[in-house]
Amino acid sequence: MSNHKAADATTRQSNVDHAVVSDFGDEWQRFDQSALTDSERKSQFEGYFSLFPWDSLPQDAVGFDAGCGSGRWATLVAPRVAHLHCVDPSGALEVARKNLESFQNCSFHRVTIDDMPFADDSMDFGYSLGVLHHLPDTQRGVRDCVRKLKSGSPFLVYLYYAFDNQPVWFRSLWKASDIVRRVICRLPAGVKYFLSQIIALAVYYPLARMALGWEKMGFPVHSWPLSAYRDRSLYSMRTDALDRFGTTLEKRFTRRQIQHMLEAEGLERVQFSSHPPFYCAVGYKK
Repeated sequence: MSNHKAADATTRQSNVDHAVVSDFGDEWQRFDQSALTDSERKSQFEGYFSLFPWDSLPQDAVGFDAGCGSGRWATLVAPRVAHLHCVDPSGALEVARKNLESFQNCSFHRVTIDDMPFADDSMDFGYSLGVLHHLPDTQRGVRDCVRKLKSGSPFLVYLYYAFDNQPVWFRSLWKASDIVRRVICRLPAGVKYFLSQIIALAVYYPLARMALGWEKMGFPVHSWPLSAYRDRSLYSMRTDALDRFGTTLEKRFTRRQIQHMLEAEGLERVQFSSHPPFYCAVGYKK
């Protein structure tokens, strides 16, 4: 095969890991977010969307949720916009459809991000939270999202951070946990679920509540393991433990790497949130 033909074949190859798609379909069917309280959902939403420029959107704004999962964020975005396209390649899309059945301004597309069925340069906004770091080519995922935006439109993204704002001992602790993840994530779905729930109960919950206690006594908890969960419910911890230990493909990026990635794909005025979850960033299409 010539180099030109090989390049064409690579271009046509879908940017998706089918094992990951299956894992997330299973996760969102087990955890459809129906047990999440309104207050906790709102608190998490505000953490992710703190930088999002709601006031600058047009009155008839149309946008997309790339990798909507159960639709937990879409339920709070849909009331604020004219139309929301919910995109997910997994069976979770049916969970999102059920969770959003009271909204008449949502469309559902069971496709991959590189096959979103709306025109380039047509969207007033877009976001992808906790998704693009699970793609074989994260930068290509950013590119596929950005090309759907109109000039000047915002794109919000959340990507796993590489602990570049944490001490060396914290990164070492994560590396040890990642060895465990690499073993668990390759096990059958039922076994992964069972082990992740033990981890949620035996690791997430006690460490998170210890962080909460330390915080109430006035101590800083930024570098305390799992401190981001200190005010979260056990349900959220169980969900995220399965997410973390049950997924075969995950990537992590420094703040600088994310900024370069976003700017390389045509986003400008990139801003990063100064609080967890890390890293949330928003940029605007040139």
